[in-house]
Parts: sequence; C-alpha cells; structure tokens
Amino acid sequence: MLGKIIGAIAGAQASKYSRSLGGTGGAVIGALAVPLLRRMSWPAIALLAAGGYVVSKLNDKGSAPRY
Repeated sequence: MLGKIIGAIAGAQASKYSRSLGGTGGAVIGALAVPLLRRMSWPAIALLAAGGYVVSKLNDKGSAPRY
C-alpha cells in the first residue's frame, strides 16, 4: 500500500511536466505502475529504462537548433 501511495505522488509530480496528463491522471498511472513493475523481471525493467533513455535522447536531439 505504501508503494502505491509513493507511486501516486511520483506520478502526480511527473504529470506537471506533461501537457496531456493532469495531476489526477499522473497519480493513477503512478499507482498502477508499482504493481506492474513488481511483476516484471529485472532484465525487462532494464530494457524498459534503456528504451526510455533512447527515446528521450532522440527527442532532445530533434529539438536542438541546427546550424
């Protein structure tokens, strides 16, 4: 239960940086993410994190000014 509360708080804070997701939606996603991550294996979590890193780097690369 404590994990879901912490996940909800983290999701609500993360939703501040998203235009399409409100505070309540972020809290719900954060609360649902905790049990899903507990059921995943460590290699799957590592691949998920690596994929998120690659997507963020590609997104940052596309928004950089070109000279």
